[in-house]
Amino acid sequence: MQIEMAPFASRPEEARGRLFSESESAFRTCFQRDRDRIIHSSAFRRLKHKTQVFLEHEGDYYRTRLTHSIEVAQVARTICGALGLNSELTEAVALAHDLGHTPFGHTGEDTLDALMQPFGGFDHNAQAIRIVTALERHYAAWDGLNLTWECLEGIAKHNGPVALPAPYALAAYDARHDLELGTHASAEAQVAALSDDIAYNHHDIHDGLRAGLFDVEELLSLPIVGSCFAQVDARYPALEPARRQHEALRRFFGVLVEDVIRTSRAVAADIRPQSVADVRLAGRPLVQFSPELWADLKVIRGFLFQRMYRAPSVVRMRARAALIVEGLFEGYMATPELLPEEWHEALSAALGAPTATARIVSDYLSGMTDRFATQEYQRLIGALPA
Repeated sequence: MQIEMAPFASRPEEARGRLFSESESAFRTCFQRDRDRIIHSSAFRRLKHKTQVFLEHEGDYYRTRLTHSIEVAQVARTICGALGLNSELTEAVALAHDLGHTPFGHTGEDTLDALMQPFGGFDHNAQAIRIVTALERHYAAWDGLNLTWECLEGIAKHNGPVALPAPYALAAYDARHDLELGTHASAEAQVAALSDDIAYNHHDIHDGLRAGLFDVEELLSLPIVGSCFAQVDARYPALEPARRQHEALRRFFGVLVEDVIRTSRAVAADIRPQSVADVRLAGRPLVQFSPELWADLKVIRGFLFQRMYRAPSVVRMRARAALIVEGLFEGYMATPELLPEEWHEALSAALGAPTATARIVSDYLSGMTDRFATQEYQRLIGALPA
């Protein structure tokens, strides 16, 4: 069913353009081109071997950053379609939102951020902007992907206005191309942010069950999830366990999506935005969960935090990953010449300045996949941490 575009939807013909001017495509909108450039980027391909929660080699069925990003994009397209928003822009933002993640998931990010504190810190959202505006170097006329202003804004602000001072990489680009960091992003970018929440709350439960960190019986007391299993049991008595789990979790998925659609429609009816500018200046998010569902999600997140993210096996993996990142960072900082030859020009331009050198090391290290970081540690330092 085709839904009429909302007055506050982002329209490609009204886009603010790109930092470097280029002719428009005869058969793709500017937001379609953004999406396609992201999909074809090196950073996007590397997400295949970057951790979501479990190390990518621990099992073929666990989510990686790549499969997670694809799931986020699918959810975002569904919600945008129901709200009359631009699905191409939201898909581009969703596919790009994790490009700046380090190897080993949030453990890698937390470790690198701590190591980079003397040099301005590290933030994966800001690093995503650095990747798509500078570090992807394939085009003849510019560095980066030369994405539209709207796509860059969405990557930078999908989680809300950016508090000042902005992270280094984001502040550096914003000084060159004002992304209006103090305002909310478009509704499409807001959809991408909540789709991220929906995707990981759903698939973390699924992956946690597969890993044996908890069982279905423990989920029955959780809000939303328990009632979804009860619905399945009432309709399909004695259903085999794998199908029972799938049916319940897809209902859980649906509850979250439907809540966002229903709540966001109510917020839009209250705010009555007539343009994208009205959304940016509304002073509050237009795309939201209901307060009741948000409270339930906090309970579910608390359960996952204790039973999954802090499970002994995951904690051991996190400790080992932190040591690998720390060892690589310290090794490259002590001997920057260990970086590949294509990075030596940037090192020469840094003139040995510690902050500039640390940023180059951070760029290189954060772009690694889990397996490459592990291999580099073994090659440069020796046996992996126990």
